[in-house]
Amino acid sequence: MDFQAKTEEKATKMELGATLLRRFYREMLRIREFEEEVSNLLEGKEVQGPVHLCIGQEAVAVGVCAALEKDDYIFGAHRSHGHYLAKGGDMRALMAELFGKETGCSGGRGGSMHLVAPEVGLLGTVPIVAATIPLAAGVALASQLRGDSRVTVSFFGDGATEEGVFHETMNFAASRKLPVIFACENNYYASHLFLLERRTKDNIAVAAEAYGMPGSRIDGNDVVETYLAARAAVARARRGEGPTLIEFITFRWRGHVGPSWDTDVGVTRKVDLAAWMKKDPIARLRSEILARDSSMDIASTDVEVRAEVQEAIRHARESRCPPTEKLTDYLFKNDGAEVLPNAGN
Repeated sequence: MDFQAKTEEKATKMELGATLLRRFYREMLRIREFEEEVSNLLEGKEVQGPVHLCIGQEAVAVGVCAALEKDDYIFGAHRSHGHYLAKGGDMRALMAELFGKETGCSGGRGGSMHLVAPEVGLLGTVPIVAATIPLAAGVALASQLRGDSRVTVSFFGDGATEEGVFHETMNFAASRKLPVIFACENNYYASHLFLLERRTKDNIAVAAEAYGMPGSRIDGNDVVETYLAARAAVARARRGEGPTLIEFITFRWRGHVGPSWDTDVGVTRKVDLAAWMKKDPIARLRSEILARDSSMDIASTDVEVRAEVQEAIRHARESRCPPTEKLTDYLFKNDGAEVLPNAGN
């Protein structure tokens, strides 16, 4: 990026109002506090089953979803609590889902990796690596055929770019100029393998060139930069100019699955974790907000968010499990069953 481009980007960042920055801070903090509590619940065995935490990656979900309208669509993968919350999903319904309760967003049947909130545009999360990339393109194709101007985002990790369906979908989306954004959260680890143990170059964004679409590499721990990149891609898609690939550079603090820190996964992981924790996206934004206005009340936001998370835990604990006679609902065709559980009540 040349000096003029850097100057223009800085000017654009400064134009963003304090209200928007505080919204970003609140949304990232909601994800962080939620997942920190989930980590505690996992260790206490109150929440069971595989749970993938996105602690450290909050800026990507918040920045991208802030650039979308409520009616726009998103798809996530196995690490998608942040996407669910950033898109406007009900926190109580998410917590109840992790507890396996019937008030969960998937009726207590999906758990951490199978979330859905169609009322805010989250059409589903799927743990199969790269599985939602073609689904997002299909939904984008439907939007194009309907002419409804909606944009679809597929969130996926760096490991998904090594699947054939990623490249097939990029080619199809570009050839049809579909209104879809490919949001790669590059946290450098696919399960326990470091990026350069799996590929010869750290150059995911370059893949866009092969398909004739824009590709960019963004600091995924800078929520403002993330938002601006997503906003530009969304505007491009709405104009009918086709898809964009954005590679967000970030890092997950916790392990691939569960609450552990994964400090035993090689020397590289241990060293990198310490360095990336100093790049905390939430602390970074907090400092920027206070630098603009040191009198701004951030502490009240912290208190409100923690109270919201505790209320979600209370709700989950007090909700009931799905009745035994309904455990097979949504597995087989049942004309008497609802299409989706009545989540969040």
